[in-house]
Amino acid sequence: MDAFYLIALGAIVAGFVQGLSGFAFGMVAMSFWAWGLEPRLAASLTVFGSLTGQLIAVFSVRRGFSWALLWPFVLGGLAGIPLGVWVLPYLDMLWFKAVFGTLLVLWCPLMLLAPRLPRLPGNRLADGAVGLVGGALGGIGGFTGTVPTLWCTLRGFERDTQRAVIQNFNLSMLLVTMLTYLGTGVVTRDMLPAFAVVLLAMALPALLGTRVYLGISELAFRRVVLGLLTASGVAMLMASLPQLLSR
Repeated sequence: MDAFYLIALGAIVAGFVQGLSGFAFGMVAMSFWAWGLEPRLAASLTVFGSLTGQLIAVFSVRRGFSWALLWPFVLGGLAGIPLGVWVLPYLDMLWFKAVFGTLLVLWCPLMLLAPRLPRLPGNRLADGAVGLVGGALGGIGGFTGTVPTLWCTLRGFERDTQRAVIQNFNLSMLLVTMLTYLGTGVVTRDMLPAFAVVLLAMALPALLGTRVYLGISELAFRRVVLGLLTASGVAMLMASLPQLLSR
């Protein structure tokens, strides 16, 4: 398949999913791009597409925004990004993906099957700590929104509040990451045509996803979020276990 067709296909599907859920562009896009794109290009397109999707969502879905609720996540996340970058060289990424994927695969379906689990209490310190973990995971492998999304679900945030926290947290983290990519030369001029393909391919699907989001119920949104987190865990296990078993 021509690279531009592959890029467009991944961007279309991932754009719709991100418009609907408020996250998961990278997880969906990489399921297409990892098979045919050079890793640096795939990573750059993932950050660009995720950032573009968050910008579309911010201007399309403005319900539930609360700066007082958001700022601990953002400050923690900004502190976590360099921590993740520092830890990265010392990690065995296969074991990291296997353990993290197993936790998601076990915990998220449990939450789907037990929707009446008691809400966890929270405060700004706990929210900041979760943001720190999210930022660190972003620095390690682009998993910025996974833990904050799970935390918001455990706290029982309403659909609009949860989406506002996650999409604005991700927007902040992705903006810092993209500026870092630009400043360190990860993004090069020859990538610009691919960036244009992502932008054109994902814009309409992302808008359609936000329209679907506005029409779904709290329960349906919870199922979408937990289902995507479970799928993320499955993808991590599929990527790591065969290589671990072959060692």
